[in-house]
Amino acid sequence: MTPLHILQIDASARPGRSGTDPRGSHTRRLTDRFVNRWRAARPQDSLTYRDVGQQQPSPVSGDWIAAAFTRPERRDGPAQALLAESDLLTSELLRANLIVIGAPMYNFGLPAQLKAWVDNVVRVGVTFGFDRSRQGEPYWPMLPAGKRLVILSSRGDYGYGAGGRLEAINLVERSLTVPMGYIGLTETHAIAIEYDEFADERLRASIAAAETAIDGLVTKLVHQAAAPADRALETA
Repeated sequence: MTPLHILQIDASARPGRSGTDPRGSHTRRLTDRFVNRWRAARPQDSLTYRDVGQQQPSPVSGDWIAAAFTRPERRDGPAQALLAESDLLTSELLRANLIVIGAPMYNFGLPAQLKAWVDNVVRVGVTFGFDRSRQGEPYWPMLPAGKRLVILSSRGDYGYGAGGRLEAINLVERSLTVPMGYIGLTETHAIAIEYDEFADERLRASIAAAETAIDGLVTKLVHQAAAPADRALETA
């Protein structure tokens, strides 16, 4: 089997994992479970780990935008330095076949530190193209085909999923699927824990259901990774 590369991103401000550490993060618990089970099934695959919750990427500035929209051959030293962190983050994304993101819900959307990562990797000339003179749509995605995105979230309330009472104000998954789809990452899977603020049996049941769903998703994606030709036929 051809080795794959995983990019694991944790974004929770909480450093520990629920079930292990007091007041630990549910999303860190879920990303840890997903990656551990994946690597148990496919030990040949490699991993890059990035913790934006503890080491937040620099937010985009006016100077950053000017540097990003300057042709690479015309960037001076300060412009190159401004983009160095973004260069690293985009290289990690470009290398990865599987991107696993722990994305807790903060005030109905993404943590600021994860939004900063998104802003650093949605990058003209690197992950999306732009040409004013192009016929039709002037923008196009540049990520290679075949990448998969797994979003593992947690929510204090309940009913944020499809058809739920709070679906309309759940901005977490869309805040990732829209920009990632824009640059070419269109195959997405999402699993979430709910009822965190209730801290009762409903939370425990939601954690158990999320962990079961992760195990099933790992099994499914590992099978697809082992049989890419069969998968191509299924999606043709």
